[in-house]
Amino acid sequence: MNFDWIEQPVLRGTQRADFYWEGEPGTGAAIASALRGWEHLRYEVTEEPSEGTDGGRWMHTPDLGVFYAQVDSAGNTVIPEDRIRSAMESAGTNALELHRELRLALGQAWDDELEPFRYASDMSPVVWLHRSFG
Repeated sequence: MNFDWIEQPVLRGTQRADFYWEGEPGTGAAIASALRGWEHLRYEVTEEPSEGTDGGRWMHTPDLGVFYAQVDSAGNTVIPEDRIRSAMESAGTNALELHRELRLALGQAWDDELEPFRYASDMSPVVWLHRSFG
C-alpha cells in the first residue's frame, strides 16, 4: 500500500495523505490498531456500517490519543444508551456538566482538533467516509 503524500497546509513542515479503502467488516479497527503506535500522527479511520454490522470511526491526535465511536448509516456518531445514562448520572442536575459529558461521548475534542486538517488544499481530494462490505 502506497500513499501519495503532499504538504499539509495547516501545520507547516508536515505532510498529509488520504487513502480510500474497501474491506471486510473489522478492517477499520485493524487499520486504526496498526496506526496506534505512531503517536505523533493525527488520523481518522472511518468504516461505514454494512448489513448486520455497525460502522465505526477512530480518531487520533497526539495530545488526546484515540477516540472510538459507533456510526450509523448517515455517518452520525451513535452514543449507546448506557453511556447517556452514565453522563446523566455523573452530571446530576448540573446542565453544564451534562453538556461536558455529552461532548466527551461525541468525541467533540477530537473533532475540534482534527477539523482544520480535514480540509485539503486545492490539489488534493478529501474522502470523508470509507466503506466496508461483507
